[in-house]
Amino acid sequence: MTTTITCEPLAATVGAEVKGLTAERLAGDDTVAGAVLEALEQYGVLVMRGLDLDPETQVAFARRLGEIDYENGHHAVPGIYRVTLDKSKNAAADYLKATFEWHMDGCTPLHGEPPQKATVLSAKEVAASGGETEFASTYAAYDLLGDGERERFRSMRVVHTLEASQRRVNPDPTPRQVEQWRRRPTSTHPLVWTRRTGRRSLVIGVHADHIVGMDTGEGRTLLRELLDRATAPGRVYRHRWSVGDTVIWDNTGVVHRAVPYPPDSPRELLRTTVFGDEPIR
Repeated sequence: MTTTITCEPLAATVGAEVKGLTAERLAGDDTVAGAVLEALEQYGVLVMRGLDLDPETQVAFARRLGEIDYENGHHAVPGIYRVTLDKSKNAAADYLKATFEWHMDGCTPLHGEPPQKATVLSAKEVAASGGETEFASTYAAYDLLGDGERERFRSMRVVHTLEASQRRVNPDPTPRQVEQWRRRPTSTHPLVWTRRTGRRSLVIGVHADHIVGMDTGEGRTLLRELLDRATAPGRVYRHRWSVGDTVIWDNTGVVHRAVPYPPDSPRELLRTTVFGDEPIR
């Protein structure tokens, strides 16, 4: 990997900056995609400053990482999703406010599909204040557990819902909003995800609503405590966006959130999602 791309760690448990990589190499070097996937496994988040990827190149590169999501993204290029609070650019902008809380994408899928493998995000416009993106490793969160906790958590199962994440940013919803949230299927996942590789991580985030078989309040307290520990100071990488930056993260081993920014901000990031191929088990 080191002969193909060079990575410099950014934080103690997550993140690395990729040096010397250009958009041209992403588009034309067949070895880069494999090196990126290896680096994602090691660092969780890869930062490429000033890469200035155009949307077509971003999609072409992401396709080398795996099958990508072509769902309508409110953008002219298929495979690109506009991340903005501007409803004229993205009619679903209100839902993006939930990204201000720690989450992992794909924990409440429509059809039981695995969570996304990776996300590629590039900055086209940035916020004057706020709008940074923060990341924390859920592999590291598991590694920090004591032996007794690992044994206790091994059999726990957690119910994840869209409503849980939306209520964090909209605690006084209308009945229609609640109805819309509850149309989304709930999902039940193990608290501890054991991978094909043998590595383990915690499946946590604002969408984790309650623990099966545990008092609801007690379970929510435990889930919040685990999330707080995973995202404690010193365990988080905060990316301050500049126009032209690209960040790629391993969605299966990282929780992330956007730092709140004004709703009238011009901030616009372009996202490409790489589908996952490993169910949570």
